[in-house]
Amino acid sequence: MCFVHNCTRGKGCLGDDITAVFALPQPYRKRLRTTNGIERLNEELRRRERVIRIFPNDQSLIRLMGSVLMEHHEKWINGKKYFNMDCYFEERDEARRQALAQRADHLQVVK
Repeated sequence: MCFVHNCTRGKGCLGDDITAVFALPQPYRKRLRTTNGIERLNEELRRRERVIRIFPNDQSLIRLMGSVLMEHHEKWINGKKYFNMDCYFEERDEARRQALAQRADHLQVVK
């Protein structure tokens, strides 16, 4: 059974945002429904902060955290692709074509 069908009462309380991830293609769901990336980044920031312990001023803290965030950004830009968006764009375009076709059929029936 699908999670979405089992939780219709809960969905009413939480709204549509909680199940928005299910509208995406299957390969993207696991990566987008978790906060693992954010948690890993926070762990890295804490690890670097523990080494220094006491910062002499605010600017030194900003420099360290900024360099960690820039390093993380470089990994995202130059590293392995987290998502291959081709599948998503194909499915999105197909869904749009189907919606337009249904709309055109509906307009012809109404006339």
